[in-house]
Amino acid sequence: MDGQGSRMSIMQVFFYGEAAGSRISSNVMFLNKIKSQESGVVLYGITPPKADTTAERIAEIAQKTIERLAALDIDALVVYDVQDESARTKEERPFPFLNSLDPLIFASEYLGTLDVPKIIYRPAGKFSGEELSEWLEALHKQSFYPVFVGVPAPDFPVKTSLPEAYKIWRKNEETSVIGAVTIPERHKVLRDEDVRILDKMESGVSYFISQCVFNLEYAKQVIDDLALSCDRQQIAPPTIIFTITACGSEKTLHFMDWLGINVPEELKEDLRKSDDMLERSVNICLDIASELTTFCMQRSIPFGFNIESVAIRKAEIEASIYMASQISQMLKDRGVRKSVNTLKVIGTTT
Repeated sequence: MDGQGSRMSIMQVFFYGEAAGSRISSNVMFLNKIKSQESGVVLYGITPPKADTTAERIAEIAQKTIERLAALDIDALVVYDVQDESARTKEERPFPFLNSLDPLIFASEYLGTLDVPKIIYRPAGKFSGEELSEWLEALHKQSFYPVFVGVPAPDFPVKTSLPEAYKIWRKNEETSVIGAVTIPERHKVLRDEDVRILDKMESGVSYFISQCVFNLEYAKQVIDDLALSCDRQQIAPPTIIFTITACGSEKTLHFMDWLGINVPEELKEDLRKSDDMLERSVNICLDIASELTTFCMQRSIPFGFNIESVAIRKAEIEASIYMASQISQMLKDRGVRKSVNTLKVIGTTT
């Protein structure tokens, strides 16, 4: 992959004495970017270790994560809440589901020395209003930011609706931002993703992180319809952050299908016929990011990218780091990424 461009060089500052102050600074920068609808936001998404992982091993994983990400030019780290979605479909899950460590615990107890804001996913419907309120307070004390997602299956018993969850969050509205999920594949079928986005904006949501994008046309359609709806209603559009992830094997490709991520048939064949599926998928992902950048700029939609790393293979993790670096640099070259947070804190994990 080295032939595709050199990794961006970022000045690293090892800064121990004023870690708290630097963390405030990075959080303010992220808040300002979202609240001011600034394009060029770059996130990096991970899943926590499995729940049965020993504390020593969790600390090792966390330290490696910190070392990989410390020099990356990202605005925030996304930590997913992994749910068992087996009830959503009758198809057999390609990989067995294993419970993961609570993302808030992983981010707060093990990733504290990584000086970037943390975005924590939470399936709001699985918890009571009181439980959500307590969780949001714990999140706010850490200066972390929530993304509420739906329940894992349509027939799952909902304890708190998304509108109710947003109302609970509202008391922290002045000093926080809340995100939500957008799914281009759903828009292809229901043609109402723009309506869903605008409804959630009324509840206080200011940015949306997409499901992994491999079907460029699906993503473009969401942007087109959202731009038209915002123009018709004379409202400013929210920030749309597209999730980008590499695919390094046939099994991963099958898992994407199972998750409901649409990979066009011609693209699947392209990946299968390539000598190196991972490298080919990285090139495709970078092309998608470039095209979406042009598309959003033309339609005046604030946007960014979330580079996802949920695989355990070292090559796929390294590919995600490479993509994050390349996409960040591409956004700077295109003039939409102006602010750079060069202050990173590296230390031992607890």
